[in-house]
Amino acid sequence: MKKRTKKLLSVRGGGSAHPDFSVWRPYTQMRTSLPPLRAVRTEGARIHLDDGRVLIDGTASWWTACHGYNHPHIREAVARQLAVMPHVMFGGLTHDPAEQLAERLTALLPGDLNHVFFADSGSVAVEVAMKMAAQYWLNQGIRTRTKFLAFAGGYHGDTFATMAVCDPEEGMHALFGPLLPRHVIRPLPRDAAGAAALGQFLDEHAESLAGILVEPLAQGAGGMIFHEGEVLRCLRALADRHGLPLIFDEIFTGFGRTGSLFACEQAGVVPDIITLSKALTGGTMALSAAIARTHIFAAFLSENAGHALMHGPTYMANPLACSAALASLELFAAEPRLAQVEAIGAAMGEQLAPCRCLPGVRDVRVLGAIGVVELHRIADMNALKAALAAAGVWVRPFRNIVYLTPAFTIAAEELAFLCGAVRRVLERAPGNIA
Repeated sequence: MKKRTKKLLSVRGGGSAHPDFSVWRPYTQMRTSLPPLRAVRTEGARIHLDDGRVLIDGTASWWTACHGYNHPHIREAVARQLAVMPHVMFGGLTHDPAEQLAERLTALLPGDLNHVFFADSGSVAVEVAMKMAAQYWLNQGIRTRTKFLAFAGGYHGDTFATMAVCDPEEGMHALFGPLLPRHVIRPLPRDAAGAAALGQFLDEHAESLAGILVEPLAQGAGGMIFHEGEVLRCLRALADRHGLPLIFDEIFTGFGRTGSLFACEQAGVVPDIITLSKALTGGTMALSAAIARTHIFAAFLSENAGHALMHGPTYMANPLACSAALASLELFAAEPRLAQVEAIGAAMGEQLAPCRCLPGVRDVRVLGAIGVVELHRIADMNALKAALAAAGVWVRPFRNIVYLTPAFTIAAEELAFLCGAVRRVLERAPGNIA
């Protein structure tokens, strides 16, 4: 015990707000950040803390709990599966939850996105998608296509391959630039001039590219930046012109967040590979998927064993997670989730609009069940986070963004309280945001 106490003290140093550094927390400077709030129970759109406070959750736990917390239908499905088979390896074995989920997902997705590779996190799903696109060429004997085209403002994960296709200037991974492969990061083609410029670039450089990677309609952790469906139609046309696999990263946008079940539907575009995670299991446990069209999958079918996709996360197709995902999809079919998203978007548009008049506010925008108040800057992030919690809401600003991605089942009065709290905090805290 004495040895452990000495070790903690030597790491802790002076002035830390944390009582213990044994848990290393995400996206957190452990020396200077506020101590985390201790959650003891969740229900619906609410988080109960150990000090008796109840916070209205404005983030749905990083956009995952689309049906709200502890939905009984998902909970019961997981309990049934837990009693039968919580996990079994997916190498050489299969099971009903995985096969049923793959069948259900491919039926919901547009076009011939018919081939589901399960993984265990969004970052890994994107890495698998990139690996699929790269090996699509390698299996044809083409070894010169070593780069991906991705876009400014984009975010695709925190693992090494995905860091390399995030925005290198505005993203959080600039520190690792010297360690990462160099890919091509261009502006999204938002207008005719942008489309022409990207088209000219591809005319000159497409033969070095393995694929194109984009977050459709909404770039999430890169800044909650929205774009029109025409951008995706432009990318589809350019990808087709050059025979490039087009990957849609729908980790954030999938399962209703932008107003349709999948963002690609709003553009009328079918990607060659789509990645899904976050809300896939309704916020219960980790699961992801990279889903490919038939011509991509066909490039891996061969008598040559070396043409197989050599990837296999240990917990891929976890039966518990697959059961949760099946239950979540049943809720989308049985309950009016997309209508709820539409109502949430309308309410946030109205209730966040007054923030436009506040000092320090650059923009207010809404897409589906995503509400964003963009500030010129946040001068004191700790103070802003503390003020939001003191106002009774769980909202996690980042960079210069205060965003809301609530559960689709949030009650109207809870949503009004949430938006009102954001307004009041920003009104009262100009020193934190100017």
